[in-house]
Amino acid sequence: MASGVDELLDMLFEMIDEAKNAPFASDKCVIERDRALDLIDDIRSQFPMELNEAKKLVANRVDMIASAKREADSIRKTAEDRAKQLLAAEAIYQQAKARANEMMQQAEQRSRELKISAHEYCEDALRRTEEAVAEAYDEIKKSRVRFRSAAGMGAPSSGGSAPRSMYNAAADED
Repeated sequence: MASGVDELLDMLFEMIDEAKNAPFASDKCVIERDRALDLIDDIRSQFPMELNEAKKLVANRVDMIASAKREADSIRKTAEDRAKQLLAAEAIYQQAKARANEMMQQAEQRSRELKISAHEYCEDALRRTEEAVAEAYDEIKKSRVRFRSAAGMGAPSSGGSAPRSMYNAAADED
């Protein structure tokens, strides 16, 4: 007994091919009816199994294609999402870097301004202190002259020396 549809069809083909021609007709032949019908019944009985196998293979193929497509779509979507995340992270990094540079420039500018202000303040304070010391020195000189006038000492002579007990501020000048 043949096992597959192909073998059964081959057997039917051989039966028809080897059959004797019908009298007075070269395109007609005589075959054993029962044997031909048995082969056709066997073929019919084999078709459902092979058709089912073929349908299963087609269904499996469709499922595999659909699964592969879903997986490809998933991989593509994951890649797109990752790319968006990387772009967003890069944009955030660039914004942070720009902001940091801006803050550094502002801090450096503020530092320069504070340095200039501190320098100006110190110059002004030293100038005012110098003026105050100069005014105080002038006042001391005037007070000494008044003191000498009041004490009857007068101005020191240019040719002589001042008494030893008396401090000579004129000699300390410049």
